[in-house]
Amino acid sequence: MPNDADLLFADHVGRFYARQYGFPPMAGRLLGYLFVCDPPQQSIDELGEALLASRSAVTGAVKLLENYGMARRTRTAGERMDRVSLNPDSRQPQNFDGALHHEHAALFREGLALLADAPPERRAPLEEMVALAEFLAERLPRLTDEWQAHRDRLRASGQLTDPRE
Repeated sequence: MPNDADLLFADHVGRFYARQYGFPPMAGRLLGYLFVCDPPQQSIDELGEALLASRSAVTGAVKLLENYGMARRTRTAGERMDRVSLNPDSRQPQNFDGALHHEHAALFREGLALLADAPPERRAPLEEMVALAEFLAERLPRLTDEWQAHRDRLRASGQLTDPRE
């Protein structure tokens, strides 16, 4: 059974993810709880009981987190129920794929084509979005490489634990 501090943390994460990313509060609460729950794999029923939520609310939140690659379901041989846990790969930077930002730039260029004869002040927001997307497409892959090298140094020094060990 979770303690009050675990639930307070889950609530804080739920509010943050609702405010910043538009997540339903239950999905954010579930994410927060998965970071601190013991054991780290929980059944839907255990999660519902811990978070004082219905089975359907938890199931919906799990599906959303799975779609974002943040949670995963596993099943041990012989068990009849899934266990939900954090997806260890979810701690990798999201939206750092240069191709995503190239696509974003192309989308905004399409909008610029629609405004080809428009005055500069009408075109300015789209021009800035193209410039931002191109900047991110160029810089974020390098930043990802820097992060991974930094993370590897922290793991090698013992400052970070490798979650796959």
